[in-house]
Amino acid sequence: MTVEQIYTGCLSQGAYYITSAGEAAIIDPLRETKPYLARLERDDVTLKYIFETHFHADFVSGHLTLASQTDAAIIYGPNADPAFEVIIASDNQEFKVGDVTIIALHTPGHTMESTTYLLKDKNGKDHCIFSGDTLFLGDVGRPDLAQKGDDITQEDLAGILYESLQNKIVPLADDVVVYPAHGAGSSCGKHMMTETVDTLGNQKKVNYALRESMTKEEFIKEVTAGLLPPPVYFPLNVKMNKEGYDHLDTILDRGMRELSPTAFEQLANETGAIILDVRSQVDFMHEHIPNTIFIGIDGGFAPWVGAMVADVQQPILIVCPSGREEEAVTRLSRVGFDKTLGYLKGGITAWKDSGRATDSMKSISAEALKDLMKDEIPVFDVRKEGEFENSHIPVAKHTSLEFINSHLSDFPTDEPFYVHCAGGYRSVIAASILKSRGIHNVIDVAGGFKAIKEAGIPVVS
Repeated sequence: MTVEQIYTGCLSQGAYYITSAGEAAIIDPLRETKPYLARLERDDVTLKYIFETHFHADFVSGHLTLASQTDAAIIYGPNADPAFEVIIASDNQEFKVGDVTIIALHTPGHTMESTTYLLKDKNGKDHCIFSGDTLFLGDVGRPDLAQKGDDITQEDLAGILYESLQNKIVPLADDVVVYPAHGAGSSCGKHMMTETVDTLGNQKKVNYALRESMTKEEFIKEVTAGLLPPPVYFPLNVKMNKEGYDHLDTILDRGMRELSPTAFEQLANETGAIILDVRSQVDFMHEHIPNTIFIGIDGGFAPWVGAMVADVQQPILIVCPSGREEEAVTRLSRVGFDKTLGYLKGGITAWKDSGRATDSMKSISAEALKDLMKDEIPVFDVRKEGEFENSHIPVAKHTSLEFINSHLSDFPTDEPFYVHCAGGYRSVIAASILKSRGIHNVIDVAGGFKAIKEAGIPVVS
């Protein structure tokens, strides 16, 4: 028996590949299936089952494509209602994969179909659980994504999640390994650990949601406290995972079209496509196409596209580092953005050589900001709420990046203002959005809050 965690840092997501005696199972696969097919061929095994822990909101699963390529059966837990052929497992139903057994433990609460899969080795011993978004390391799944108006509230779901954990997870032995669907950085929880594998026994000690003395009422209060609105694209990804989607090859064929500056500009005008610049923030700040949105491919690329663009049906045109076009299109498709229409052949150089105008972005050092702060100047902190609460410049106004589109009126239009994040990536995203909305008096603070502290600018908690 082998169990391999396939972790994708951009999405903070773990998929799992299990083999035993010539058969294999995959749990929560990503959209692109080539890595899984390569493993199956390498190990000379047959994929028997594709297990889905729930209808994912933060990414589009590869279950449909993988099933069509391998004839493997897709497994969901009770209450799932997809628009395609699957096996709906009953609670405690067993599935054999070679010499091992995988048992579906229905653990609703994060969503009503959420299911944890318990793996027993060939001797029948509980080896590990694939807990999906039911149990994370240091946290549990947020209970607000499946609420439906007055029919079921996030408090109702939190109570259901408490019962699932207490009745299905906590009774398992302490040496059972926990393999969650996400780690730190995911929007599916609040306080996830940076580690991606742990024992259940340790989680019982360190995970606030599993503490022995916690009552149901305390659990509901703590799990629902401080929940920020989920990213807007989440329900759209759920819809794709439930109803189906185009094959990735179709997405790549469309998104990999080389476009001359003339064709690029014409297509942008005809379709209303967003021009997405995925180069480094340094290159973007130096020179870019006017009204372009920056979200760099070397940061938290796909989730930030989801949070800032929101509508997965939005057409997108890409300005990309040479050789990384397919990577950009693929990573966009992971979160459901399938309407990539092509990329600018020759990049910004070709754009300039065609005689078209470019724009740039102003930036100052933290040391220069310190000098300017001798007078009263407007400073905006676009980090997340927890980061801001932990430590910030006293005069800074907090406008978290993911909600910036709803707070455009907060920014001055008649004087320069200064924007910073933690290290410089998110502040450039924010500045690009503001400039695209006609707010051009924005100035980025290079190096973000890290540089601000190093410059000796006073901060408070």
